[in-house]
Amino acid sequence: MNEDRKRIVLAGGSGFIGGALTAKFLSQKYEVIILTRAPKPRGDGAREAAWDGKNPGEWTGFLEGAEGVVNLTGKNINCPHTPENVRELTASRVDSVRAIGAALERVNRPPRAWAQASAIGFYGDAGEMICDENSPPGNDALAEICQKWEDAFHSTKTPNTRKVLLRIGFVLGRDGGALPVLEKLTRWFLGGRAGSGRQFISWIHFPDLAQIFRGAIENGDWSGTFNAVAPKPVTNDEFMGELRRALHRPWSPPAPEFAVKLGARLMNSEASLALAGCRAEPKRLLDGGFQFQFSGLGDALANLYG
Repeated sequence: MNEDRKRIVLAGGSGFIGGALTAKFLSQKYEVIILTRAPKPRGDGAREAAWDGKNPGEWTGFLEGAEGVVNLTGKNINCPHTPENVRELTASRVDSVRAIGAALERVNRPPRAWAQASAIGFYGDAGEMICDENSPPGNDALAEICQKWEDAFHSTKTPNTRKVLLRIGFVLGRDGGALPVLEKLTRWFLGGRAGSGRQFISWIHFPDLAQIFRGAIENGDWSGTFNAVAPKPVTNDEFMGELRRALHRPWSPPAPEFAVKLGARLMNSEASLALAGCRAEPKRLLDGGFQFQFSGLGDALANLYG
């Protein structure tokens, strides 16, 4: 371990967001320890340590004196939401939170901050209702998963570690997440609205999400729950229109609900991920003066595809 640099312990660092956050923290001269099930040597300066996502282990030592721990662990929600998959989606999230909580109790100098991922799926399919951090939870499968995820986080006892929960929206990036799938469909002239197109997409461009994670670790005034979304959510119809514009594609035929469900079945995905929506607002970030670099979808997509 490098005692000269501040250390970030990043659980779930092998995914799209985790990989991008690793690069961001390395660029800011942090020592980055990635907790992963299959550690391997790296060439970027980060170090990987073995963990099973369920129990404290040798990786616990990396928490000693760390600046922060970031937990992104969780099975990808892009799968059919069968009862078995819902159990796995829930367990992968709850177990990792409990493991980190138990590990924090074992160290003498715990991290200053714990930034925990959640999702705006907490609010369920909320229609046109504006959801801020005080809005009630939804009642669908994703909402129930998020509630159990967050309950596990809130129930951990960390008197010496400040805790920040980030309900993350649709993250824009070309290296992972859902955007590359929509990009491919749009390039194939299949970039029309899904279903009614009225469902809201609460999105965020990765550079802003990275700044929010940095704030969660470095800003001692931040604690509790924040909606990690841009301030201007759009409908699915508007989103696909902006994406077609960014990719220089003409109007495309809409995909009716039955076609979305059929396509999801063929792609081993879940139709509700496209047909449900949430109009989330980053109220606490805005009230705290956070400055978004990309508050408009057009500017964010131009940055990605310009």
